[in-house]
Amino acid sequence: MFINREQAGSLLADELLIYKNNKDVVVVAIPRGGVPVGYEIAKKLNLPLEIVLSKKIGHPFNKEYAIGAVTLKSKSLNEFIEGVTAHYIESEIKRIREVLTNRYKLYYGDRIPMNLQNKTVIVVDDGVATGRTLLSSIDLIKKENPANIVVALPVSSIVAFNTINELPIVKETICLLTPKNFRAVGQFYKDFRQVSDEKVIQLLK
Repeated sequence: MFINREQAGSLLADELLIYKNNKDVVVVAIPRGGVPVGYEIAKKLNLPLEIVLSKKIGHPFNKEYAIGAVTLKSKSLNEFIEGVTAHYIESEIKRIREVLTNRYKLYYGDRIPMNLQNKTVIVVDDGVATGRTLLSSIDLIKKENPANIVVALPVSSIVAFNTINELPIVKETICLLTPKNFRAVGQFYKDFRQVSDEKVIQLLK
């Protein structure tokens, strides 16, 4: 169990020391929970910190269960989801993209996102259950033609870890915990309080 996201990030950084001080490497965190983890990695390895905006589509009867994920430019969905209508999915995509657009303006302001072309991108989140959000984020990053993608996670379900690790674009997946008894990411943190927008903005600065 991790004390908090900061400790998880520090422990992950120890597994990524090969990338320290490399000007061709960028840490890309998934807001909001992945940002404190990514910040600790970027700080310890002296690397720039960037974000990728992606958000899961929750099942109508269980919002924590991801049935897909959305970015501002792309989406990934389960092929068949029982009890979920096309109207629900389309309305959720529209709603989520409005949220992401507002977050983009909030987090970036006048700043231009970093160019990831020909970079090694270390994609970071605070943990992965289904992997939908991470997969959509990787898909978005892939469109920028990075040299390599490395995924760094404190904890992941075994199924999600295997899915991510088998992606051709992913050079390596580093994960500290892949427990068999996996219910939710939060069960592996003593402090898993929600990360605020203000905290994300502060860390990015």
